Amino acid sequence: MPNPIIRVNKLCKRYRIGLKKQGYQTFREAIIDTVTAPAKNLKRLNRLTNFNDISEKKSADDMIWALRDASFEVNEGEVLGIIGKNGVGKSTLLKILSRITEPTSGFAEINGRVSSLLEVGTGFHPELTGRENIFLNGSILGMRKQEIKDKFDEIVSFSEIEKYLDTPVKRFSSGMGVRLAFAVAAHLEPEIMLIDEVLAVGDIAFQEKCLGKMKNVAKGGRTVLFVSHNMGAIRSLCSSAIWLDSGQIVKMGPADKVVRDYEETQLKHFDESSYIVERDPEDVKNSRFHFSRVEMLNEKGEHTNTFKYNEKLILIVDFAGELSEGHFCPEFYIYNELGQLVSVGSSGVLHNIYFNEKVRKVRIEIGPLILTSGKYRVTLSVMTGNARVDTWENAIGFTIIECQPFATNWEMPLFRDGVCVLQHFFS
Repeated sequence: MPNPIIRVNKLCKRYRIGLKKQGYQTFREAIIDTVTAPAKNLKRLNRLTNFNDISEKKSADDMIWALRDASFEVNEGEVLGIIGKNGVGKSTLLKILSRITEPTSGFAEINGRVSSLLEVGTGFHPELTGRENIFLNGSILGMRKQEIKDKFDEIVSFSEIEKYLDTPVKRFSSGMGVRLAFAVAAHLEPEIMLIDEVLAVGDIAFQEKCLGKMKNVAKGGRTVLFVSHNMGAIRSLCSSAIWLDSGQIVKMGPADKVVRDYEETQLKHFDESSYIVERDPEDVKNSRFHFSRVEMLNEKGEHTNTFKYNEKLILIVDFAGELSEGHFCPEFYIYNELGQLVSVGSSGVLHNIYFNEKVRKVRIEIGPLILTSGKYRVTLSVMTGNARVDTWENAIGFTIIECQPFATNWEMPLFRDGVCVLQHFFS
């Protein structure tokens, strides 16, 4: 009989958001505000957690539900994926389960030792060496000193920074810091692990290494709650999944089915007849530097989203915001109708091309397209150093036509012809 190790019942979390900015003040009003500031600040602080002024039928303009009536159970040894767009309550759910924040209503029962990997690198002290930070960060994440000593060599080996172990972390590159932070967190051995988008950091090779480590964790019989925008990782790691939208659970069940339904819905979010897409401001998580627009063209420079086999596709992507790191590297990911990743491209990793902070428009030429007939979608991502600062999921879509190398008159599954057509010869 299943043994629930986590039981969530009607969990809700409500937040106050910023109020409208006040207009210009007179000198007299400024003096009055200064005198009354302590009382006003206390009242504002109380309003952050006190919702007694709001009736059930009437909601305040400065209030949002980050999570609403979430109920589910997780059995011992189960790996549960949590998916959804940015801002739908995924991280809020894990923060409540980690006791970082309290719910507005509802409750969660957790039976077992919990370790959270919500923000890689939290707790690192820049003045301490890598060696000292391993012990500091391990203690913060719930490891005992002897546990850290026993796993010290494994942690250092995984991070691949042995040479710089006794160097202050403030002299580490961002990528080295990420490697060390993940190495510490990944070697925890609690009964329950809460993991939030840790595979979105570091270079591609290190991401693959992290994914491999997470697979080992999942196979080790530990209960894992895993938040990610990487649907391939969700399919690979998770046996079941929950789809969140606007703080509510839309669907829960086997990971493959939930992910497929989610991806089908996401495909409908962009107009497939559109070859110029403006970014929805609500989709922007990083306001500092992000994608703002994308347009699609063929080799002739004509706007289109329909291509024949062996043609080339051109993307013109626009960026907005300020960049302080000095250079950036755009990436693209192409998925088919089944949600399978069929191609990935990176200006930095594959071509060693980096753009400086003044560049606001980049041209990406993809092809020749050797994809089979069907609909495809493009996700865009941008890296600065070794950190991913923005991801635009399902930014734009396109269709491949007139390519059915093994077309038949009898019905076959969608994946009958594979995902691409390679040149081949028989002799």
